[in-house]
Amino acid sequence: MAERNSRRQRLDQPVEARSAIPRPHYDPERFGRLSEQIARFLGTSRFLVYLTVFCAAWLVWNTYAPANLQFDSVRNNFTLLTLILSLQASYAAPLILLAQNRQADRDRVALEEDRGQNQRLQADVEYLTRELASLRLSLGEVATRDFLRDQLRELTEEVVARTSEGAGAMLYDQQARIKREERDRRAERKKRRTAQPEGQQGAKLSEPFAGEADAS
Repeated sequence: MAERNSRRQRLDQPVEARSAIPRPHYDPERFGRLSEQIARFLGTSRFLVYLTVFCAAWLVWNTYAPANLQFDSVRNNFTLLTLILSLQASYAAPLILLAQNRQADRDRVALEEDRGQNQRLQADVEYLTRELASLRLSLGEVATRDFLRDQLRELTEEVVARTSEGAGAMLYDQQARIKREERDRRAERKKRRTAQPEGQQGAKLSEPFAGEADAS
């Protein structure tokens, strides 16, 4: 009683409806487990064997036993047996339905958990698929051995070509320098010749002309 009053004093739970007729209190979980055990036993072959043996013994006893020992005679069409079987059937059906409802609740909870797990697995699969796609794209951008080999070959050919062009340019520079030195020497000779007196020029008329000698 004290526990019931304390339960009603809690503010986080709704107040139970008051009734003028007192109702029995029981544990639904415990009653549900008991009903499942009974329903599980009713669905076995052992129960059928027990019920068959019970009915056969009842019929045989009330048929062939002395009249003063019979408690459900054949003259009454086995009324007591019929009543017991009807009572057993009337209680068995609700117990079986209660067990089925509890099993349906468990199946629904298990289905929801499986659905949530499947959603998590699907999300993980999509994440892994995206990661694999990004890795595949990254690997596509990585230089392979054949690509590096081709690039090194092209670089080598370019270096060789530039080296040959540099050698040709150096040879051209040497030739231009030699020609420039020759022009400088000719200009120097021409200056010296123009700087000499006229008498010395007449005395050396027999000498070959500097330009002709250079030209030769």
